Amino acid sequence: MELTELYIVLERVWATNFVAYQKAHTAHMNIRGRNFYSDHKLLKHIYRYLQDNIDTLGEEIQACGVGRVPETISMILETSVIKDNMPAMDADSLLHDVLDDLYALIDCYHEMDEIGREVNYPDVSNMAADHIGRIAAFCWKIEATLDIPGRHSDRGRNRE
Repeated sequence: MELTELYIVLERVWATNFVAYQKAHTAHMNIRGRNFYSDHKLLKHIYRYLQDNIDTLGEEIQACGVGRVPETISMILETSVIKDNMPAMDADSLLHDVLDDLYALIDCYHEMDEIGREVNYPDVSNMAADHIGRIAAFCWKIEATLDIPGRHSDRGRNRE
């Protein structure tokens, strides 16, 4: 495995995080309804966490010496696994959209963990594992808010 592949994965994680941040921040500003205060506060925690990661991930790309972060909005959207779509209009749909984006970001971090191990960059793997745990906690909070089973709940796990 070459460092070029590490860069491709880091770039994808950075761009996906950037789009997830923008969508979570927009949801924070547009949320309305009976549970406004708690939804607004939860989304604030999510977007601030994702916003901090923009810089952290960019610095990791630079520290690995593998490339630069995408520099234009079109480059970011091309690289992100989260695609541009029409925003939801009601609070539950906004939260579902943010949840879907967080799941996509967790999947990217799993890929980052794997590539970090393959190229022997333990700092990359450790960073990925830390972010997976933090984002999974946000997923659980949204799932609990919406009273839905999810990947991180007992009701959402397959039992055989």
